[in-house]
Amino acid sequence: MVDELIKILNRENIEWEVYWEVGRGSSFKIEKCKLKRAQRKYHSGIGLRIGYHGKQGFSYITGINHDKKTFENFVKRTIKLAKVGEVKFHGFPDKKPIKKVRGIYDKWISNLTFEEAFELGKEISQKEQELRNKFGPEYTFSGRLAFGFAKDGIVNSNGINEEEEGTAMSFSIYIVRKGHRTGTGDYYKGSRQMIDFEKELETGLEKALEEVKLSYEAQKLEPYEGELVLEPHSVASLVGLFLSNLRGDSIYYKRSRFKEVGEEVASEAFTLIDDGTLEGKLGSYSFDGEGNPSQRTILVKNGVLSSFILDETYARLFGMESTGNGVRDFRTPPHIGTSNIVIEGKEEDLEDFEGIVVKKVFGEHTANPISGDFSLTVELGYLVKNGEKIPFKDNMFVGNIFEFVKSIRAVGKKKEELGAFISPRILGFGKIV
Repeated sequence: MVDELIKILNRENIEWEVYWEVGRGSSFKIEKCKLKRAQRKYHSGIGLRIGYHGKQGFSYITGINHDKKTFENFVKRTIKLAKVGEVKFHGFPDKKPIKKVRGIYDKWISNLTFEEAFELGKEISQKEQELRNKFGPEYTFSGRLAFGFAKDGIVNSNGINEEEEGTAMSFSIYIVRKGHRTGTGDYYKGSRQMIDFEKELETGLEKALEEVKLSYEAQKLEPYEGELVLEPHSVASLVGLFLSNLRGDSIYYKRSRFKEVGEEVASEAFTLIDDGTLEGKLGSYSFDGEGNPSQRTILVKNGVLSSFILDETYARLFGMESTGNGVRDFRTPPHIGTSNIVIEGKEEDLEDFEGIVVKKVFGEHTANPISGDFSLTVELGYLVKNGEKIPFKDNMFVGNIFEFVKSIRAVGKKKEELGAFISPRILGFGKIV
């Protein structure tokens, strides 16, 4: 597919990197129990990076099958951008052993026809209509369903030549009840493999309806400060803020709270991992967008900062090795991202915890990642008392992320997957106002 482009590049006295991808996807949108939108999309393209006299040039082209003249102009344009550009070039990775990550490709999803996917979308809308008929007009049901296949590859002048196929599917459900008050509930499931769709749909509807019931009955909680438990959705909101301080670019440009590995940044009960090697997980891959192998990187171990999140550029600037976290598509140069984020630590059984439990929050985009201060709206929480859940919402969960991770006493034994975020409950100290 890109052989002709590589021949042209090899004639030039430059360092080069070609990243290409092809893919397709089907998506369906259900609104008020009716299938409102069905789409089938295709994409393909090539991203080219050139290293020339310490400067970097980048450009891309849509499609992967082009004539020789088009490729020659593509190369000339990118070399010119390197010559006149201001982006420094620090080198491309060398070839390293790549271990294939299992379970990230499903032939069934890859071969799924649009008509077959359409029938699954109709199944969601029909099931939601049945529930609306059962519960009445106070309830509104919506949802989304998507399937995707992609194949990408990376080739560079240092001998890297890798390609990989992957698949994914996801579906989500959103339910609203409007009466004398409002209650909401939702459910999301993403997978690399085709799931038992009927069973997962039943599970999703059941959990979303349970949230609706709690949300509908919820009222504001009296101000509280002390021990509380965060469910995985809330943990994800806070950990995202913490992770931005572990990115190599943030640390290099002093946009991070941290300076070097070995710092004590959390309690001994907290361990944070980035792992792109997990079989069948959404964030898994065999190699990153630069051709470096994926790996399991312990970022924080028992409260101590053990590693940064690095792509090739910032690894070289720090005199370290890449952690395999150069992410991209063909339209962009690589940048630092995460694979699967996993929370571990000192385990306790937190499923029967009695006290304040914060299930979901929102507004994390307003938090300050450097100071760590946050003020998040509680979408849903509950007080567990004598085994009974007393729901609350619309309070503010306030605090500082760096203080919170140092207050963590334990993590639960049962993990939940939220896309590429895998976490148990967390017990720490917090403030509700």
